[in-house]
Amino acid sequence: MCGRFTLTEPDVGVLLETFSLTHPPEPLPPRYNIAPTQPVATVVRENDGSTVLRMMRWGLIPGWAKDPTIGARMINARSETLAEKPAFRNAFKRRRCLIVADGFYEWQKRAGGKLPMFITLKDRQPFGFAGLYEIWTEPESGASLTTCTIITGPANELVASIHDRMPIILPPEAYDLWLDPLETNTSRLGELLRPYPADAMMAYPVSPRVNTPANDDPGLIERAS
Repeated sequence: MCGRFTLTEPDVGVLLETFSLTHPPEPLPPRYNIAPTQPVATVVRENDGSTVLRMMRWGLIPGWAKDPTIGARMINARSETLAEKPAFRNAFKRRRCLIVADGFYEWQKRAGGKLPMFITLKDRQPFGFAGLYEIWTEPESGASLTTCTIITGPANELVASIHDRMPIILPPEAYDLWLDPLETNTSRLGELLRPYPADAMMAYPVSPRVNTPANDDPGLIERAS
């Protein structure tokens, strides 16, 4: 699964180039401990063809949901069952996004407890998690809320030593197809949902302070001694 991630150096110019954004986004604060139900930066393709950065709440609320608290249980979606699950199948066809990050945390089981590990690309550049989104309307007020989920799949060789699953990191060459709102071939889209190459990633232990969502500072991604 993926329960925490980072976007530590959200340079506007880097994001503009990395995700081929149509317009420069508004500046974003660095985040070292992004947790479920918080706002996250996402990239979507609009119907007019523009590629834009949007803020969404992490934890997908299906359009048919009556209670928005379901979103807290929908922070991840398994790649193997996207086309089948009622909560995700429509979004898989029509509402896909990239969730902008530059690292994520996973907890490794060890004698005496779980050790938090920080996992990132060796070049430390931002990347896009494969994501889905929905627009939920509150029944009484009519207010709308855009929410998202991170797709997970089997772990690569690096992450497998920590956890058996990992978020799907899409390579840049897959962004265009994934974001294309006219592409509804789920078999073709499913081929993109593969483990990211292990040799392009690194992992190391970090402080258990990351266990507390209120902690959000550079010290969280420093290697623990």
